[in-house]
Amino acid sequence: MILPYAVYILECKNGQYYTGFSRNLGNRLRAHRRGEVSFTRDKLPVKLIHVVFFKEVIKAYDYERYLKSGSGIAFRNKRLI
Repeated sequence: MILPYAVYILECKNGQYYTGFSRNLGNRLRAHRRGEVSFTRDKLPVKLIHVVFFKEVIKAYDYERYLKSGSGIAFRNKRLI
């Protein structure tokens, strides 16, 4: 079974984290690494540190939104990185 939706966390060179969602993770990571994403453009290189794949877009969207919330950031810092 192919799970088409990905939620990922990147660690940037300056120690910041970027949380994102993609339907094509490979293309999205290439865009980050080429400097085509405005948030990470001046923070290269980036390193993929966490990825979860989902079958349903709404679950992926909800997980990304959670990871960007205050409690999601605390969860990320304690459990994912």
